[in-house]
Amino acid sequence: QVQLVESGGGLVQPGGSLRLSCAASGSIRSINAMEWYRQAPGKERELVANIINGGSTNYADSVKGRFTISRDSAKNTVYLQMNSLKPEDTAVYYCHFFVFLIGNYWGQGTQVTVSS
Repeated sequence: QVQLVESGGGLVQPGGSLRLSCAASGSIRSINAMEWYRQAPGKERELVANIINGGSTNYADSVKGRFTISRDSAKNTVYLQMNSLKPEDTAVYYCHFFVFLIGNYWGQGTQVTVSS
């Protein structure tokens, strides 16, 4: 059974940085997309960033220029470097892997709180 294990969340002051990691505990072949979502209290889950099989990346407008998604394909791990954090970035962050013909994998979520 494959599980996604997230780490790196926490409390940070506005303007600070955090790096999230998400690693698959088992073997997954041909991951088509690695993604980060977030969900703030009272709001719907939203896509923050993704990296597609070919290496192209996409970002939500709200995080462009501040967040960077990257991956280590050999380790089935995706990262989210978050800089210049704002209070509105406070949310639970979830990683998501999509594998064609197999389905979806979700992490358990990691809390990111931006507050002074």
